[in-house]
Amino acid sequence: MAQHFVKFDKDDVEVETGAPDKEKIKSGRPAYKMWNFEDDGNGLYAGIWECSAGEWEIDYTEWEFFHILEGVSVLTEEGGEPVKLTAGDSFVIRPGFKGRWKVVEPTKKHYVVKV
Repeated sequence: MAQHFVKFDKDDVEVETGAPDKEKIKSGRPAYKMWNFEDDGNGLYAGIWECSAGEWEIDYTEWEFFHILEGVSVLTEEGGEPVKLTAGDSFVIRPGFKGRWKVVEPTKKHYVVKV
């Protein structure tokens, strides 16, 4: 029977670990954990991401909705003002966004990405 309902339960999937590319890191030693609960095979992903403190350059080619669950981060678009992200905040990042992501306090978010 097909399932059309997905619960975000970390016990149901393996954690992926990693870090931003070393050449993009500007400060700290950011490392992330990610639990991907949805992969539709056509470039749509959804899950939980958490990351330790640090700052790195980002260059989005994908579309992403995210909701901050815990922590404090600052997102700065090239030529723009820094935007503080805290628990309860929700945002969309559109393809073409370039800038920096700075994790001030370990941050956890729900995400939905469309590549």
